[in-house]
Amino acid sequence: MNLSPTIQAFVLHFGEMGNRWGINRTVGQIYALLYVSPKPLCADAIVEALGISRSNVSMSLRELQAWNLVILKHVPGDRRDFFTAPDDVWQIFRTLAEERKKREVDPTLSVLRDLLMLEPANDDERYARARLSEMHGLIEQVTNWYDDVKKLDAGRLASLLSLGSKVTRFLGKRDRIISIGRGRRKADRP
Repeated sequence: MNLSPTIQAFVLHFGEMGNRWGINRTVGQIYALLYVSPKPLCADAIVEALGISRSNVSMSLRELQAWNLVILKHVPGDRRDFFTAPDDVWQIFRTLAEERKKREVDPTLSVLRDLLMLEPANDDERYARARLSEMHGLIEQVTNWYDDVKKLDAGRLASLLSLGSKVTRFLGKRDRIISIGRGRRKADRP
């Protein structure tokens, strides 16, 4: 299987980005290949396309399965396993967000809760506890927001994301209006 220059560039880039996101470069490359492939691929086709070892492909596919990022398909008359990426980009986004939450955010919240249960023994620990409490509060707030947002269908989620800069401008205008109103009230006082 020969990759076109466009697909090859995408696969290589995704491998580099995967490395920065904390996953193996090969995992990123395999995912990119499956994402742009019009049909499911077996491990042998992935080996041929990317020029990597069969064992590395197998381990990477298992990791992608653990992340729920690939779908196992069976082709009639072929005993091999074939893999594809989900078609819905929003579903991929949701899966990635949920998996990262389970693997990174939830354990951090658990540790913070446990640490906040301990009584501080001195001023340094009281200071540290206050900082941990701030961090816990922020992560809890973001987690609660995420739990609400993940219930939205793809259309509403896209609309919410498109509001980004509009919300920032609105909040800036709202703050100016409120500060002007406060200034007038002060001027009206005797």
